[in-house]
Amino acid sequence: MQKRRHSYIDRLLRTGFILFICLTELSACVAPHVVHTIPQDLFHDDLFAASPQPISPPSIFSVDKAMKDFIATEIVSQLRSTSHQRALFNALYNRAQLRLEYDSSYTRTASEAFSARSGNCLSLVIMTAALAKEMGLSVQYQKVLVKEDWSRSGELYFASGHVNIVLGKKRFDEKNHPDKNLEMTIDFLPPQDTAGQHTIDLEENTIVAMYMNNRAAESMVRNQTDLAYWWTKEAIKADPQFSYAYNTLGVIYMRHKKYLDAYRALEVALRIDPDSLVTISNMVQTLESLGRGTEARNLKEHLLSKQPYPPFHFFNLGVKAMDKNEFQQAKMLFNKELQRAPDYHEFHFWLGLAHFRLGELEAAQRELDIAKANSTTQKDYALYSAKSDRLNALRRQ
Repeated sequence: MQKRRHSYIDRLLRTGFILFICLTELSACVAPHVVHTIPQDLFHDDLFAASPQPISPPSIFSVDKAMKDFIATEIVSQLRSTSHQRALFNALYNRAQLRLEYDSSYTRTASEAFSARSGNCLSLVIMTAALAKEMGLSVQYQKVLVKEDWSRSGELYFASGHVNIVLGKKRFDEKNHPDKNLEMTIDFLPPQDTAGQHTIDLEENTIVAMYMNNRAAESMVRNQTDLAYWWTKEAIKADPQFSYAYNTLGVIYMRHKKYLDAYRALEVALRIDPDSLVTISNMVQTLESLGRGTEARNLKEHLLSKQPYPPFHFFNLGVKAMDKNEFQQAKMLFNKELQRAPDYHEFHFWLGLAHFRLGELEAAQRELDIAKANSTTQKDYALYSAKSDRLNALRRQ
C-alpha cells in the first residue's frame, strides 16, 4: 500500500510545478521564521532578459480620470442619504450602475479592473481600495481562511486563496476614533461561501506582493519566464515575508535547471512557512534533481502524511479512463474529485463528457451548465456555452 501511495504523489511531481496565486495560507502549527533581510545570493539578474515594461508598485492603486469622474457622478450624489461606504458599494455593485464580472485570467491594476469591469478577487479588492482611499475612507485588507482552490494550466498547478476588504469611516470624522458600526466588508464570493469564516488582517505591502506574484504566475502560463522573474523579484522586495513569492522564484529557477538556486529560494519559503504543501512539493523535485535522494524521500514521506492524494489525482485518472473508453470508471473518478472540489468547472465539464459518452444526455447537460456557471474566465465560459448549446440542439433532435 505504501508503494502505491508513493506512485500517487510521484505522478503530480512528474506532472509539473506548483505555484500559489492570490493569497498564501499562513501556518497554524509552526511559528514562522521572520526574514529580516533578503539573502544576497537569491537573485541572478544575469540569467534573464531585461523586463520590456517598467514594474511600478505605485501604479497598482493609481486612480485615473474615469474613476474620479465615477466618484463625482455616481457616488457624491448619494452622500446626503447614505454613508460613504454604502454609496461606494451601491455604485460599484448595483446592477443599475457599474456591473462588475469576475474574471480570474489576469490580475489587473485598479484602473485596469475599473476599465474592464472585471477581475479576480485581488483585482477587485485593489480597485475598491483605490476608490475608497480617493474618497477619504480607511481600508483594511483581510485574508479569508477558506479552503484553497486548485486549478491548472499545462504543467503548472495553482493553489489560490481569497482576500476581501473592509471599508472604514471617512478619515478625520468625529476625532478619528474607530467605530465598528461604520465598517463595511466587501467580498467577491457568495455570502454562503464565507459565512462564519475567520480572517487575518493584511498590510498593503502584502497585497502588492500578492499582485506581483500573480503577475509572475500569469507570465509563466504564457511562457514568459524572464518577465516572471522580474515580477517575482519585485514581489519579494515588496514583502520579504510573503513566502510564496520565494516559491515562485524557486519554480522559475527549476525551469532554468538552476536547481541549487531553486533550492535556496525554496529553503527561504519553508523557513517562513514550514507547513506549505505547495513549497514542499517543489522542494522534493528540486532535491531529486540535485541528486539528494535520501532527503527527497524523507520529505516525500512527510508530504504523503499531510496529503496522501495530491490535487487532480482522481481527475487525471478519469481522463486516462476516458482515453480507454472506460466511461463508467471515468464518471466515478470525476465524481470522486468533485467531492474534494465541488465547484471546479473543469471537473464538471469532463463529468459531462463522460455522461454524454454513456448516452446520459440530461445528466451531461446538467454538468455542462454547472461548468459554465462556475467558469472563471471568459474563454472557458465561451467554450462551455458552445458545448452546452450543441448538446441542447442534439437533445431537441
